[in-house]
Amino acid sequence: MTAMQHESTGFGSILPFSAGTDTPTRSAGEPSSVLGKTRMIFDAFDTDHSDLSLTELTRRSGVAKATVHRLAGELVEWGLLERAGTKYRLGLRLFELGQLVPRQRILRDAALPYMEDLLLATQETVHFAVRDGIDVLYIEKIIGHRGLNQQSRVAGRLPLYCTATGKIILAFSPQSVFDEVVEQGFTALTSRTTMSVGVLRQQLERIRREQLAVEVEETRLGYMSVAVPVFSGPRTLAGALSVTAPTARLNVSRITGALRTAGIGITRTLHAMKCTHSPSDPSALRTICSPVMCSFNGCGK
Repeated sequence: MTAMQHESTGFGSILPFSAGTDTPTRSAGEPSSVLGKTRMIFDAFDTDHSDLSLTELTRRSGVAKATVHRLAGELVEWGLLERAGTKYRLGLRLFELGQLVPRQRILRDAALPYMEDLLLATQETVHFAVRDGIDVLYIEKIIGHRGLNQQSRVAGRLPLYCTATGKIILAFSPQSVFDEVVEQGFTALTSRTTMSVGVLRQQLERIRREQLAVEVEETRLGYMSVAVPVFSGPRTLAGALSVTAPTARLNVSRITGALRTAGIGITRTLHAMKCTHSPSDPSALRTICSPVMCSFNGCGK
């Protein structure tokens, strides 16, 4: 194993963190459109089910076997699926397309140099995450010699309410996101997972004041994380940067300085970027979006 390991992909939206069962991943009722059925086929794959036979793909997608057979054949031709003996797996064409996702690519390019510095300073696992719905979506992860190689992964998801990156994102997101998380309810990943709305609200208030989140064994016993926010504009959260390590080894006060420095560095890099749709008038620059959020909630181009 090398001194640092990079995991990176951009097509995380179709890769659930883990289904955990062999039951269909679709919602009730088979979609009527070809595109809807294709999505169900893609959604059948996850970290625990990366290679699926036709029968397994049919059962997990909930799409009729004849339709799965026909669509899977076309997807193989296009490189979106691959054959591995009698089984199917996601194809390299998806990886190629994923690398073209602007938000992921721009954020990763801006964050990676500072993440590498942070890894050298702490010798612990470093993550960069964004919000997707009510989940944390990891878009980059760097692992050192003694780093965490389980639980989180690039393009993987974890809940907002029980991760350090998620708490940071919740703290600096609109109230509607918090309300949606509460409405969906909490699921205990460990005996220490935050399960109280009141406790979570207090945690978020403190995080806003300190711009620092600490999560202790809420997602995995024996491990803790510390995270800081990263902004792409004066009031626009781009994501969260974190360090994760065994609870017995991680000294929060020791790594906080390096973590904050890296977060500020990424923020400054994003602030320095110029939107490709910027007006020529310099006085208008303060009103335009950064390229990170350009296609999402900025200039809309």
